[in-house]
Amino acid sequence: MASTAASAAASLTAGTPTVSSDIPTGGTTTGGTAVRVRGFTRSFGDVTVLRDLDLDIAPGEFVALLGRSGSGKTTLLRTLAGLDAAPAEQVSTPGARAVVFQEPRLLPWKRVWRNVTLGLKGGRGRAQAAAALEEVGLGHRVDAWPATLSGGEAQRAALARALVREPQLLLLDEPFAALDALTRLRMHQLVLSLWRAHQPAVLLVTHDVDEAIALADRILVLADGRLAVEERVTLARPREVGPEFQALRRRLLGHLGVEQPAPRDSAPLTFIPPAPPAAGIRRTWNRPAPVNGHGVPHNGANGAQTNGAQVAGGL
Repeated sequence: MASTAASAAASLTAGTPTVSSDIPTGGTTTGGTAVRVRGFTRSFGDVTVLRDLDLDIAPGEFVALLGRSGSGKTTLLRTLAGLDAAPAEQVSTPGARAVVFQEPRLLPWKRVWRNVTLGLKGGRGRAQAAAALEEVGLGHRVDAWPATLSGGEAQRAALARALVREPQLLLLDEPFAALDALTRLRMHQLVLSLWRAHQPAVLLVTHDVDEAIALADRILVLADGRLAVEERVTLARPREVGPEFQALRRRLLGHLGVEQPAPRDSAPLTFIPPAPPAAGIRRTWNRPAPVNGHGVPHNGANGAQTNGAQVAGGL
């Protein structure tokens, strides 16, 4: 039991699960399915988080999982990662899996390339780490210390650590939530390019509806312990915000309990010219009265008049 606990702790620290043979983690998928879940229930004491849940993810499919806080998204991800036990007859996953968490979870006393290869077996080392880091744009940071990396660079290193394992299933647990908006957009582009190159099945857990639409082929909403909603995304990549994007966003936000205002009328605005002046009325231009040295408008030496009011002179 001690070795099992140590293995699980090392898995969480590294950010990539190392499945111990002592922990039942579900069966291995075969055929045309990367993930297969049937009738899975997970309870913590008297609280049932997942209830009789079914899920299929095809090889190479990019799936996003949405849900309110506490809905069980991370519980499902941990189960698929092998970090929590699951009966083999209910949960089947590929043997090669990798996880990228919200925090990079790099060990500060190991150089970047050693973080990337942490836990690997079979003699793979610096060369494999360097290749993975090059793929994520960190080829120049192979020997850097984690403390010298920016937030975006640290998350790229976490992606490299996942890639070097050549996973058939890549699990992303809100990996961009702590990044600024511009870095997040760059990470979206990077993840899509890596997904196209390596073609793993991907499950992205996120709270960001726009992020889910921008990245996924299929979006699932978890509610009351079950997958309550499925939306397939047919928009061509790169996905720009347009009418279809906005309609899908409104539907997903509605499923999440966020009410959206009705869309504004998109008809073009029509210019209506002003009506001509009534007959007998002449438009005039009122020239400002000159100002004397005392800052008072005047029309002569002994007095001034502005807007029809007489101002006494001799100030």
